[in-house]
Amino acid sequence: MERSYGWVIVGAGALMGCVAIGALFSLAVFLQPMSDDTGWSRTGISSAMTLDFLTMGVAAFGWGALSDRFGPRVVVLSGALLLGLGLALASRATSLLEFQLIYGVVVGIAAGAVFAPMIATVTGWFDRHRSLAVSLVSAGMGVAPMTISPFAQWLVSAYDWRTAQMTIAIAAWVLLVPAALLVRRPPEVTAASPGMPAEGGEGMTVGQALRSPQFIVLSLTFFCCCAAHSGPIFHTVSYALACGLPAMTAVTIYSVEGLAGLGGRILFGLLGDRYGARRIVVLGLMVQAVGAGSYYFTRDAGEFYAVAVLFGMAYGGVMPLYAVIAREYFPMRIMGTVFGGAAMISSLGMALGPAAGGWIFDTFHGYGYLYIASFGIGLAAVAVALAFPPVPSQREGAVRPA
Repeated sequence: MERSYGWVIVGAGALMGCVAIGALFSLAVFLQPMSDDTGWSRTGISSAMTLDFLTMGVAAFGWGALSDRFGPRVVVLSGALLLGLGLALASRATSLLEFQLIYGVVVGIAAGAVFAPMIATVTGWFDRHRSLAVSLVSAGMGVAPMTISPFAQWLVSAYDWRTAQMTIAIAAWVLLVPAALLVRRPPEVTAASPGMPAEGGEGMTVGQALRSPQFIVLSLTFFCCCAAHSGPIFHTVSYALACGLPAMTAVTIYSVEGLAGLGGRILFGLLGDRYGARRIVVLGLMVQAVGAGSYYFTRDAGEFYAVAVLFGMAYGGVMPLYAVIAREYFPMRIMGTVFGGAAMISSLGMALGPAAGGWIFDTFHGYGYLYIASFGIGLAAVAVALAFPPVPSQREGAVRPA
């Protein structure tokens, strides 16, 4: 296997994830200046982000299937061109509905072309260091809030929001198109490498894979994991403010959570290579549940920072390992479709948390029940993950369909 070029794929994937996800989430920076300039409500502008989550999930499934058929390069290149176009058109929007459709649909579809196809592609380039490689690609996405968002803030402070968003669109084209051209299909695996399960499954169809117990367990675990952490992540700043902490402290707690997630990706990637991805996912999900539940008891800054480190490391660490688990069960030729399908289901969990947290706060005038619910869903994720079937041996070959 051409392992050396695999690290080029990792670098390209990390860069593309950083730019694509960073551009997507830069909407938080544009929220106030856009509302002040256009008179559009913050709720209306923010709803574009909800559309992004939903659209990105559905698109990941479609892009993954196209990646299996035509190769990842054409998929990520199309996504790169579409992302710049979507941002450019959104910067020219003259109505809230026009902005919501462009930013929430076009940009969401474009971002979906990066995560699932690139993660699936990387799993095919590695056998010995697969968990670490996938985690490094995910880490690139994790640094987006610390790179693209500050860049967007600088642009907004120097220019109007439309010019700033157009500049990010051009920057996305400049960075993503060359990176996309570096992407290649993984080399064909003619025999199982030492320590790597045999691929097998030559006769398996996509339908059989999507109906298999392995895919069902993978998707349910992924969904519960995202549903458990999306609400606490999104409402971290608001909860800290509600506890009486200064605004700057509340923001730094959110940043610490993100930094811990970066460390968790690397740590869990190394542990996954050493002890197996399934074991580390179960451990990480347990830590995530404890971290989410611990927010219920936090009140002062020191407690917030401690929980943010624990919670951020756990949710950041487990997320990349779902692709590694999928690669253990399914052949590379359908990995884009399989992981794209799992990512689509997980996006429903991501979309659920913020809305549910807002409803809980409006109804009960506090976030307590959010963290209790997140703890419960987190434990459910652990229970489902414990149902992962054994990985097929080399003699058995592929996963058996349901």
